[in-house]
Amino acid sequence: MEPARPAAVRYGRAALAISFFAQGALFALLVTRIPAIQDRYGIGDGLLPVFLAAVPVLAGVGSLVTEQLVKRVRPSIVLRWVQPAVSLVLVGLGVGDQLWTAAVTLALFGVCVGGLDASMNMLGVSLQREYGQSIMLGFHAAFSLGGIVGASLAWAGAHWHVSLAALYGPAGVVLIPLTLTASRWYRDRGPGHPETLQNPEHPQNPEHPQHPKNPQHPESTSPPASAPQTLVMRMLLPLCMVMAFAYIGDSTVSNWSAKYLQDTLHSSEQLSTVPYAVYMVTTLIGRSVGDFGVRRYGAVPVVRLGTVVAVAGFAVVAVAPGPWVGMLGFTLLGLGLCVIVPQTFAAAGRMFPGDSDSAIARLNIFNYVGFLVGSPLVGALGDVWSYRGAMLVPMVLVAMTLGYATSFAAVPAGYGVGHERPRTVDVG
Repeated sequence: MEPARPAAVRYGRAALAISFFAQGALFALLVTRIPAIQDRYGIGDGLLPVFLAAVPVLAGVGSLVTEQLVKRVRPSIVLRWVQPAVSLVLVGLGVGDQLWTAAVTLALFGVCVGGLDASMNMLGVSLQREYGQSIMLGFHAAFSLGGIVGASLAWAGAHWHVSLAALYGPAGVVLIPLTLTASRWYRDRGPGHPETLQNPEHPQNPEHPQHPKNPQHPESTSPPASAPQTLVMRMLLPLCMVMAFAYIGDSTVSNWSAKYLQDTLHSSEQLSTVPYAVYMVTTLIGRSVGDFGVRRYGAVPVVRLGTVVAVAGFAVVAVAPGPWVGMLGFTLLGLGLCVIVPQTFAAAGRMFPGDSDSAIARLNIFNYVGFLVGSPLVGALGDVWSYRGAMLVPMVLVAMTLGYATSFAAVPAGYGVGHERPRTVDVG
């Protein structure tokens, strides 16, 4: 049975889940309507890759800017205002009709999304630290649910020939008030914040009966050496590589699953749209139950199992004799890849409890590196070799996560505040 937690912490968790949901919906509304955006603005096939590549590059810039910004203001403030900005930019993209409008709005979308992704995950790691158990996968499950809703709306818009303005406008009308209202309950005052340490009713206050340094605490011990308090990029690099590999795998599915099923496995055009939908649903399922696995077994076994399942998924896709077996492979990919990214953010927070915001902002950049590299890498290999062979490359890269799995292990000193729980799984 979970311990009772203050209402502010529970409301903060619900509010942040709404933010993740909204971000998933907004992102899906953009990426699934790229052909319509290309037609509206007359963007040629030669120019389109430039526009698309600019978005993740500028998102990386946005993540770096956020790293500096949160040194002056709280991450919740950044998230409160950057998320409505993303919605407004999307609406602007839907109503414009000049090429320069597309360039400006997509650039703004990239920068704002970088800040949004970074600040959301900063708050998620901070709140998970305060909870004392794994909840990050739940936040990313909300993102997956938002993605399914956004992709479904985009499909409906394409099916009934709804204009981009008529699709994006109502989305903004709904999501802007929703996220602004939820932002009232964002919580980024975790353990270590001055107000926490001054509050005698908070478990992280040394005077609280459940604090490890309090003699009344049943598990009170002398804490071992604490985790690093400042960011050391060399230590973060293994997690950065894992993040990039995971997004190379993810972008392979999102960009090439339909083409692979139709051209290589000879499916119908209608059936070729199914694998990504299946992938998104299995991602939602895996993330919805993943926190329970982390709480029971720890992050390392969950990440290892997810990696093995994802590798098996790529292998099945590469050797599939027909479309239905191929869809089984994409199903396995969703179940496997879905646990890696949330746990990578959580591991960065554990590794640098005194500078977790900077660690997450830097780590978030490799999200976009993987997204930027994955699609063109598979496309180029498919053209010069074969798409079956191309699927083996992200398989090998994702498999390398097994070599970095120990980076997900709990830091012995808990969160760097003397909060040691030697007989429980420490999840960040």
